Amino acid sequence: MLDPHQTPFEDPFDLPALDAALAGSLFAGNLYYFPSIGSTNTHAMQQADAGAPDSSVYFADEQTLGRGRGAHAWTSPPASGLYVSILLRPRIAPADVLWLSLAAGLAVHRAIQTVTALQPDLRWPNDLLFGPRKFCGILTELNAEVTRVRHAVIGIGINVHQPHFPPDLSPIATSLFLETGRNWARQDLLLALLQSLDLELVALADPASAAQSIRTRLEQHSSWIRGKRVRVDEGEPFTGVTEGLDPRGFLQVRTVSGVRTVLSGGVRQAGPA
Repeated sequence: MLDPHQTPFEDPFDLPALDAALAGSLFAGNLYYFPSIGSTNTHAMQQADAGAPDSSVYFADEQTLGRGRGAHAWTSPPASGLYVSILLRPRIAPADVLWLSLAAGLAVHRAIQTVTALQPDLRWPNDLLFGPRKFCGILTELNAEVTRVRHAVIGIGINVHQPHFPPDLSPIATSLFLETGRNWARQDLLLALLQSLDLELVALADPASAAQSIRTRLEQHSSWIRGKRVRVDEGEPFTGVTEGLDPRGFLQVRTVSGVRTVLSGGVRQAGPA
């Protein structure tokens, strides 16, 4: 934990110490830091096309063109958050890529719990929240053929030090500082995140077993997987109550016309029927 009187701009990364702490993991020797970058995900995808190795990690103090799902931007001011993208060359079928994103959410959950003792909520497929407010988003992008994934990039953005948000975001966004009144060291958070993600990726070598573990843990840590009344913005928007994940990891929602599977739509809490 940082000194509470320390400003967010005095929270640097120590790359040699970070790399040493990751010895023996998938990420040791593969860390790349940028004081400022447009988007770590864009850079990671470019590096993947250029032949960069599996498990390369790109992180930045600031993003000037941070991206979320769809056309959403991810505000990434200097020294305020954790902005990291991980390049993977997984030996999985394209149909199984969703498990990567879900596993990344569980890795963030474990890292936050380890460092801060907080228990965030997981909103399918890629958001982490405290109550109704989001503090972390995950963007998974891939280059794939019909039968194989050439490469995937998992981008993770965590709000760490932000003391406030603009009026239009304050009802739906939060940070670790706002939740605790403390400035948590990004070095500790990044180390815990990569250590947790290392465990998840090793487990995914056995996809069937990993999928069952991911489903079980999501039901333990997420209030959104079962029994939540939600609105789904996918094609014609619809509402219903969540009923768990299907065998591929997609969210199932019971509506008045039967169970529907959410493939890519945004999921938000809905009011009473």
